[in-house]
Amino acid sequence: MYLGLDLGTSGVKALLIDAGQTVIGSGHGSLDVSRPHPGWSEQNPEHWIRACEDAIAELKSSHPDELAAVKGIGLSGQMHGATLLDAADKVLRPCILWNDTRSHAEAAVLDADPRFRALTGNIVFPGFTAPKLAWVKNNEPALFAKVAKVLLPKDFLRLWLSGEHISEMSDSAGTSWLDVGNRRWSTDLLAATSLDEEQMPSLVEGTHKAGALRSELASKWGVQAGIPIAGGAGDNAASACGMGTVGAGHAFVSLGTSGVLFAANASYLPNPASAVHTFCHALPNTWHQMGVILSATDSLNWLSEITGKSAGELTTELGDILKAPSGVSFLPYLSGERTPYNDAAIRGAFTGLAHESSRTVLTQAVLEGVAFAFRDSLEALATAGTSLTRVTAIGGGSRSHYWLKAIATALQLPVDIPADGDFGAAFGAARLGLIAATGADPLEICTAPRTDATIEPDAALGGAYADAYQRYRALYPAIRAVTA
Repeated sequence: MYLGLDLGTSGVKALLIDAGQTVIGSGHGSLDVSRPHPGWSEQNPEHWIRACEDAIAELKSSHPDELAAVKGIGLSGQMHGATLLDAADKVLRPCILWNDTRSHAEAAVLDADPRFRALTGNIVFPGFTAPKLAWVKNNEPALFAKVAKVLLPKDFLRLWLSGEHISEMSDSAGTSWLDVGNRRWSTDLLAATSLDEEQMPSLVEGTHKAGALRSELASKWGVQAGIPIAGGAGDNAASACGMGTVGAGHAFVSLGTSGVLFAANASYLPNPASAVHTFCHALPNTWHQMGVILSATDSLNWLSEITGKSAGELTTELGDILKAPSGVSFLPYLSGERTPYNDAAIRGAFTGLAHESSRTVLTQAVLEGVAFAFRDSLEALATAGTSLTRVTAIGGGSRSHYWLKAIATALQLPVDIPADGDFGAAFGAARLGLIAATGADPLEICTAPRTDATIEPDAALGGAYADAYQRYRALYPAIRAVTA
């Protein structure tokens, strides 16, 4: 048996799999987010421990014998959070989370230093870890002076589990301190935020052992002491391990609240100018890229609120057959956009509206707008040298076959729909725990799920979609000019 622990923003999930990677059971512990000021987002790291204990307790109650047989543990977690510890490993302040934007000014200063993009392969976003520490130095200098270690959220859980200060490459790539191409801390980038390597955890690959379970916890859980803990992964890389998106050219498109086009790479292919995230993957000598759109299903949910119809009702009204673009375009920039513009100020728009623009036409435009935003990410990845031949669809929005048909036609790529199952970050973490415990070949473990169906691009509408995408591309500078 192998245990995956995924520390998300809303809770901790504990997932148990057997040696054949069949899911045996799961447990959950809930978390809340504190927002003491506009733009702030924090959590108490001690609450992560409590939520993890709740998740394990649920699993122990439902599957005590299987839990007792655990031989390896893997970790996954929300990225970018700044967990600050003193010399006695005492938490100095609430963790500043990935979606906290208070450090936007500090991020701009760091991003203006050319070394950051050159070494990390990424823009310094306000959500990343380094600008958070710069903010603490500027606003809480006495506390900053006490910082002995900076840990990412899942690595604070590791400290509790094992007593070790260890991180791994995929999560650390989102700090703005990692030399991503060489997979090591950059002393220059750390020095730029008045830190040094002694204040960082040691680094391993996500598939390697990174600590062992403490005897006190082993006794409490009813498991063997000394169970190896894998390095693990940040949440997106862990999900990719669960989906089998680990080989060059493998990719998935995630239709969630936000949207992600994730591609695995055999080499380091940065493209910070187009706001592509380029991070280390959880597997050795592997990297990944992500194009991120900020409002995917959120765009459809917004239209749902406006029209008083559920998202499901709106997509059902479209029918099953893909339609040619109507001439109404939608920019899904309801909260700004990440890839390819890195523009927090831009806002969404409908264009081409006429008397005959019905609710169905608006729904169609919203789905097409999100599909074209994914096309923007595909183009940004291509500029960096990544070529894709197909993608797998995950996330709540993937239940709409019409939407997937629109995405397939916009991308001009087949879209695979996986068979039902739990292929998320906790499953990927459990796989990494299995690899670390057994020494198994990561590529033999991190395989793709069975494909339930494949949606091909609509050949008859390829030209119409290409024309509509060009109209869509022309709208950003026009809208930006009147909203700046």
